[in-house]
Amino acid sequence: MIRFENVSVTYDGAAEATVQGVDFEVPEGELVLLVGPSGVGKSTVLGAVSGLVPHFTGGTLRGRVTVAGRDTRTHKPRELADVVGTVGQDPLSHFVTDTVEDELAYGMESLGLAPDVMRRRVEETLDLLGLADLRDRPISTLSGGQQQRVAIGSVLTPHPRVLVLDEPTSALDPAAAEEVLAVLQRLVHDLGTTVLMAEHRLERVVQYADQVALLPSPGAAPVLGTPADIMAVSPVYPPVVDLGRLAGWAPLPLTVRDARRRAGDLRERLGGQDGTPEVSVVTTAPPQPEAPPTSRLRLRRKARSAPTTAPPAEVHALAVRRERVQALRHVDLTVAPGETIALMGRNGAGKSTLLSALVGLVEPAAGSVRVGGAVPHRTAPPELVRRVGLVPQEPRDLLYADTVAAECAAADRDAGAAPGTCRALVTELLPGVTDDIHPRDLSEGQRLALALAVVLAARPPLLLLDEPTRGLDYAAKARLVAVLRGLAAQGHAIVLATHDVELAAELVHRVVLLADGEVIADGPTADVVVASPSFAPQVTKILAPQKWLTVAQVREALA
Repeated sequence: MIRFENVSVTYDGAAEATVQGVDFEVPEGELVLLVGPSGVGKSTVLGAVSGLVPHFTGGTLRGRVTVAGRDTRTHKPRELADVVGTVGQDPLSHFVTDTVEDELAYGMESLGLAPDVMRRRVEETLDLLGLADLRDRPISTLSGGQQQRVAIGSVLTPHPRVLVLDEPTSALDPAAAEEVLAVLQRLVHDLGTTVLMAEHRLERVVQYADQVALLPSPGAAPVLGTPADIMAVSPVYPPVVDLGRLAGWAPLPLTVRDARRRAGDLRERLGGQDGTPEVSVVTTAPPQPEAPPTSRLRLRRKARSAPTTAPPAEVHALAVRRERVQALRHVDLTVAPGETIALMGRNGAGKSTLLSALVGLVEPAAGSVRVGGAVPHRTAPPELVRRVGLVPQEPRDLLYADTVAAECAAADRDAGAAPGTCRALVTELLPGVTDDIHPRDLSEGQRLALALAVVLAARPPLLLLDEPTRGLDYAAKARLVAVLRGLAAQGHAIVLATHDVELAAELVHRVVLLADGEVIADGPTADVVVASPSFAPQVTKILAPQKWLTVAQVREALA
């Protein structure tokens, strides 16, 4: 169905090809997973299938890509639209209408389908993706995960023969991700739909793939094989595979169920049914650091340096309305210096709204919010930015320079930091990214890491992160964890909204679960996630009833 014949892509102005030697076939009715570290060209390979590369992106494509017999060099994206449905990393770039139902119908209208067919397919898709309650909602009022489901639904309704998906579960909560993947399985198995998908959250998807295509490094030819064979040699792999490698299991398990069947001996080595690991949790707050200079949250201006003695964040009985939606209800939260907190819960639970309230982007309908003693929505930006920094879900909102070097230089100036501070953070988070590259040419994960470095250059006492691992591979995530741990050790408070249960297990001291705008659980990470079937990490599920959270804990115990 999809055929790559010795394909290489070189973008205008680039010294080397982004991808080269791509030569493999995706048979009809199979799900092929494209994996590899951030920045190796996965999005470029996907774009070549839909014709976006090179017709939209520019550059030179050598070799040949055919989809259902159509050569993408001679067929523009609109001439492939009846065959290929594409969802990129940024769902907002796909939307052309204002409401959910209109967006689901738009693609079918463009293809001239009959109204009764359109109505039936819209209803089916609303039910398949759990969007029925959102059908009349303006897309602008949806959470990032809800928008991602709408974007997926908009390409499902025309019933394409090929689906190309770039990070389709990155902004979804675990339950929503399982629903979307179940829909894809039904399309593949029952309707013969061909799916080519790139995803960094391999713990969610690798077990569903028929084949895996590995891009090991930039410019390297892909390696195609079964999931188990590729995971044995891949530089990126989920925790279940990491645990299998540690335990010496062969073949490597791809699912929690397979791993549990083999884990009896490992549980005994770890101390039997009563064994529990020593989990590092902050019990006393480190001393409050001196207030850093300004960051670039809402504008770039230097602010007067002044110490803050109040807690980094205090929220009492907070309620927030966003148009017709009661986004938060009676939320209480206190954040101590040096504490790392994960806000978790299903899409639309209120996580991003709570972060927005902490940074003054929304005004409370009731209750109070204080950040370092200041009321965020009543505090002038030059005063507020020295207390709190936010990395939003859309990192491009913070990026406006023409090169990485210019972004970093501006961040250092605005923060009053030593020249090279931001660039050092970029190097730590994303080794190999050059100074002259334009931020728009970075992958979604790379742009997020750059935005994080821009904010971190100011070392704000309170750091807010909205889905910070979206688009990051496991190595980049490990580097991010190391940076955030260092900040917490210095006394910086960190609050992150995330669906990444593995990140929460690795990093945070405390988990706050939200549902329908209310706090339903608040406690130490081990207590909250172990008790939750949806939010428990893979290692916890495999080694239950023992309370292990990460492979690193198991490795240390065995050593």
